[in-house]
Amino acid sequence: MIKVTVWNENRHEKKNPVVRDLYPEGIHGKIAGFLKNADYEVKTATLDEAEHGLTEEVLHNTDVLIWWGHIAHDEVSDEIVKRVQQRVLDGMGLIVLHSGHFSKIFKVLMGTSCDLKWREADEKERLWVVDPSHPIADGIGEYIELEKEEMYGEHFDIPTPDELIFTSWFEGGEIFRSGCTFKRGNGKIFYFRPGHETYPTYENEQIQRVIVNGVKWAQPADRKRPVYGNAQPLEKISEKSL
Repeated sequence: MIKVTVWNENRHEKKNPVVRDLYPEGIHGKIAGFLKNADYEVKTATLDEAEHGLTEEVLHNTDVLIWWGHIAHDEVSDEIVKRVQQRVLDGMGLIVLHSGHFSKIFKVLMGTSCDLKWREADEKERLWVVDPSHPIADGIGEYIELEKEEMYGEHFDIPTPDELIFTSWFEGGEIFRSGCTFKRGNGKIFYFRPGHETYPTYENEQIQRVIVNGVKWAQPADRKRPVYGNAQPLEKISEKSL
């Protein structure tokens, strides 16, 4: 069984009654709920827990980490970021949602600013499937339509994705690379754009399906990380005359 940890800074839920009404168990609780229904073993962790809930033991027992953050990126400890980064390099999958694009861990793994355009105007979003054969798009039609979402627009300052699965169009005219995958070390990363806190995006069954699929895709490969550094020869090296 795939072991998933859903991490959320859990600040909007405490400050904004709209968010609290939409997600009474927190965004992390909502995501954990539908992942449990998909037969994954799921735990949650939040910013204000000791070590942000991401202890060595928790991460060691996590196959895929899901990350949602927005207004408290700077409060995440650099030590914990390095710990998560190492686990990704060792093979743990990472799914970064919505405003997690600006999280320390995503920026460290991307090596760029990860900046973009944005606007809150209750706009329609249409996420077009541009890689219909990809397993993350399994069970999804030609597009997912959301009646109200926050706009994210290009240019999205990320490295060229290994795979582009979804491209969004917004009512105001912008487009955005909304479903991107990357490989870092032994680990796989999926960035998925939808999920502004004041909209019921995570209630949408197609959005849930994409995240469920993403967890399955991002699970670790059954192999050890390659050994680096000075290496002894596998074969005998013959003596060379000068």
